Amino acid sequence: MKQAVLKPTAVTQTSEKNLSLFSLTWPIFIEVSLYMFMGNADTLMLSQYSDNSVAAVGVSNQILNLLIVMFSFIATGTTIIISQFLGSKQKKEAMEVAYVSIGANFVISFVISAAVFLAAVPLLNMMGLSGELIPDAKVFLEIVGGLSFIQALIMTYSAILKSYGYTKDTMYVTIGMNVLNIIGNYFFIFGPFGFPVLGVTGVAISTSVARIIGLAVMIIIVKKRINLSLSLKKVFHVHKEHLRKLVKIGIPSAGEQLSYNGSQMIVTYFIAILGAQALTTKVYTQNIMMFIILFGTAISQGTQILISRNIGAKQFDEAYERCMKSLYWAIGIAAGTSIIISIFSKQVVGIFSQNPEIIATASMLIVMTIILEPGRSFNVVIINSLRAAGDAKFPVYMAMLSMWGIGLPIAYLLGIHLGYGLAGIWISFIVDEWFRGILMYRRWRSRIWIKKGMA
Repeated sequence: MKQAVLKPTAVTQTSEKNLSLFSLTWPIFIEVSLYMFMGNADTLMLSQYSDNSVAAVGVSNQILNLLIVMFSFIATGTTIIISQFLGSKQKKEAMEVAYVSIGANFVISFVISAAVFLAAVPLLNMMGLSGELIPDAKVFLEIVGGLSFIQALIMTYSAILKSYGYTKDTMYVTIGMNVLNIIGNYFFIFGPFGFPVLGVTGVAISTSVARIIGLAVMIIIVKKRINLSLSLKKVFHVHKEHLRKLVKIGIPSAGEQLSYNGSQMIVTYFIAILGAQALTTKVYTQNIMMFIILFGTAISQGTQILISRNIGAKQFDEAYERCMKSLYWAIGIAAGTSIIISIFSKQVVGIFSQNPEIIATASMLIVMTIILEPGRSFNVVIINSLRAAGDAKFPVYMAMLSMWGIGLPIAYLLGIHLGYGLAGIWISFIVDEWFRGILMYRRWRSRIWIKKGMA
């Protein structure tokens, strides 16, 4: 891959090193894939325990994913605003933003985590979960959801490190968390050496402990890399101007993601109507699809950092070209990966389940990703680029229009009303992604975002 190196005027780091898409993206790729693997490890290991447990954890994760989006609006703003300040050589302001983001995300995430712990059962009932799945789902949601503020802080510290170019450090922490999670899962699910078999409860404990240790390590690394100490006075000092910038970028960014996750919760409700087996099939299929999505996700995050630096340095032509080159790479990789996984779809699904109906349906859905994933690439790359340029509201408006006005009606019409089941719902995903993707492409080519720079 050709490395797109920023001009020296756009790079201001404590390490004085140049940034390229490749140097930023490959650690992000490994980090994102490991985060996805952590969820897949839970699913794969629980599949040896019970299919119902897989369905229960899958629905709980739908709610938890919504929480992560609510936490991510500060983290997203952090990456962009710090990168813009570094691009314009304002180191002091970049450090101030880091402190503000930690304090703000802690307060927000702690309140939300407490609310989820207290309202676990009503939330699961809203998802239409069947009675036999409630006990496992409740335990998982109470433990992981109640401690989800830990994940919010990990996201914030990770955003700070990435803004300064230290993507390898976040990768190493994620590797460690995965190792701890898998070891914990093994002991709690399979009970070696007389260890208690706790099933879903054990997976929840394992996940939470791994995150607590990961946060502790992240705090140490940030102190070492950029000398950001954990000072309560600085963390909880409200710097109104920086908070305003974080909110101006972060809330619209979260709005787009909230729209997506909210629509996915309704889709999950539709699938619950089809039965527990359909839910399990969806969980397995989307876990496999994650390995296709992660390429575009990694490229988009690296591109966001570079474009934020470009915007801070007023290098608008370079920002435009960077997005377009990243988009071509993301589309090509998504298409190629989808084709490869589709060829071996039955074998891949067979790793998770031996049920022939689940294997047949999931394999069909994976083949449909050959059309779906290139469309998704337009969104993940260009939306992150628009955010980096400060143009964060347009993706939200288009998300609400497409997901709720087009995607969900098609999902219900084809999947439930006309009886096409999961195939009909996957068609709605394809229509939504391509419709939004084309709109994002036109927005970027218009260069309206040049007027939106913030730092």
